[in-house]
Amino acid sequence: MSDEILSMKGITKEYQLGEETSVVLKGIDLSVNRGEFLAVLGPSGSGKSTLMNIIGCLDVPTDGEYWLSGRLIADEDEASLAHIRSKEIGFIFQSFQLLQRQTAFENVELPLIYANMSDTKRRERVEEMMEKVQLQDKMHHYPNQLSGGQQQRVAIARALATNPTILLADEPTGALDQKTGQQVMDLFHNLNEEGRTIIMITHDSHIATHAKRIVRILDGNISEGGLEDA
Repeated sequence: MSDEILSMKGITKEYQLGEETSVVLKGIDLSVNRGEFLAVLGPSGSGKSTLMNIIGCLDVPTDGEYWLSGRLIADEDEASLAHIRSKEIGFIFQSFQLLQRQTAFENVELPLIYANMSDTKRRERVEEMMEKVQLQDKMHHYPNQLSGGQQQRVAIARALATNPTILLADEPTGALDQKTGQQVMDLFHNLNEEGRTIIMITHDSHIATHAKRIVRILDGNISEGGLEDA
């Protein structure tokens, strides 16, 4: 049995801008195995955000095949895609995307409410996740009472809450200073050591080196290799 959790073959993405066609992704081939920590490294405008949206089932390719956990994504309807986004993918954003009027506990609890988990199990799960990110003493704080690094750790706890197949992190340290960013990367290392599959999108070559494998994207084309090949 293959450990491959994600497979893309010949993925293209085009946008029509008036009479012009903009080709953002140009035949991407990418596979990710269970338990990998992968960085997708590329500058602004390289196509990495578009690739991330397709990985996260937020967008669909113009052409090519995308398989996730053995399912061909093109065959899934919108209800199935919504289920995949909530159960298979744990999203972590640069801007945290926390609800400001909800406590840290309530932010982490939200996806579990959508998953129809019972009150008791929700509470246990939230407490477990907050302990994992070492914020059990901040559960009843609001986002504006937390530092940037603490907010990102709450966001990571929320992403982990439904036990997703893949953690998909978009510039996860982009809004943090270097020391705090390092703490977040240390947390990613720990999660990966536990067997979590992590795909991190970044423009920062230093941050990319924290991953176990790097692919580079430039002008809609992807290439394997570490920074020594750059």
